[in-house]
Amino acid sequence: MKGSRKDARARRHRRVRKRVRGTESRPRLSVFRSNRYIYAQVIDDTAGRTVAAASSQEADLRGSNLNKETAAKVGELVGVRAKNAGVEAVIFDRGGYKYHGKVKALADAARESGLEF
Repeated sequence: MKGSRKDARARRHRRVRKRVRGTESRPRLSVFRSNRYIYAQVIDDTAGRTVAAASSQEADLRGSNLNKETAAKVGELVGVRAKNAGVEAVIFDRGGYKYHGKVKALADAARESGLEF
């Protein structure tokens, strides 16, 4: 029996997470995308804590639809917050999504705001 698209993404994400591990010196920038919102977290997996986070549900982004521009704003926001928390470099975890479109826009904006990956 064929699984759903959600199951396929979960399988891809598990496959990526086998190799991608966030440390204190280089945490993981994790992306989750729903049909309506996009979320980004900088996670230290060794301590099990979120260092910085941003999403399109925040007050200043709430009215906008999910498109590349909104994803770029979220990427910029998470990049600035991570820099304020003392994070210079991250490992990018695309969350089982293609590195394309909104996910790519978020990653590029995070890079432009000073994160290195």
